[in-house]
Amino acid sequence: MTFTVKEKDAEESSSKTGILDICLIKSFKQEDMESVLKWMEKLLVLLFLIYGCYAEHQDLSGKKLIIPVETSNSFVKLSGNVSKPVTAMTMCQRFFTEEHRDQSLFSLATPSDSKDINLCMQSKGGYKLNIRGNSVTISGLPENRNAWISLCGTWDSKTGLTQMWANGRRSASKILKPNGPINGKPSIILGQNQGSYGGSFVASQSFVGDVTDVHFWDSVISPCQIKLYMQGKNFTPGNILNWKALEFTTGGGVFKEISDYNC
Repeated sequence: MTFTVKEKDAEESSSKTGILDICLIKSFKQEDMESVLKWMEKLLVLLFLIYGCYAEHQDLSGKKLIIPVETSNSFVKLSGNVSKPVTAMTMCQRFFTEEHRDQSLFSLATPSDSKDINLCMQSKGGYKLNIRGNSVTISGLPENRNAWISLCGTWDSKTGLTQMWANGRRSASKILKPNGPINGKPSIILGQNQGSYGGSFVASQSFVGDVTDVHFWDSVISPCQIKLYMQGKNFTPGNILNWKALEFTTGGGVFKEISDYNC
């Protein structure tokens, strides 16, 4: 009889415990699941940030990126090391194309202006450099099709002085947007012209061809350094963008192959 009572008590206790467990689980799901999910979301964001900080930069020495067809979705997005307003710049790249239309060679946008820095090759001839809505066209420099072009552009926000170099030849200096430093987190794109911050690409303005040796400095580098770049000799790499230590992503049909520039 005593044994039966204990067994009954044990069953009742077990039953109560089970009911209590179910109630606790329901209570947890109702009251705490949302906060747990939010905590997990924050943890994932933190992990992505940590990964981004330690993302490996690729050495693209001897490599080229190819955009073989005209599209509105093929591009190269570059991550630049920018921590302060850009008050001066030098941008260099080598490219190869057969197209005889307007093509965007380099596009830097910020949230406040989609055309902070835009460099394009024009169908009518010459190179057009746009700084914050103001532009100059520079003519008389090499722009051969089906041949490598080594191109550099410089700009100083204090004076507005700007100059371009192509295959070792330089242009005369011009004035472009003085007293206008570039502020904000940049979105840097190769292959497309940004109609808005990071997007709004138009196929007819896209670049079709090969590109290599892209460098960007937050200063106007010396003519001697530019000549060294033009000649393919040792020069001080870009401190914002460095082809030998480049963090980038691609969209659409972009291919990485061995460059034939130095062959």
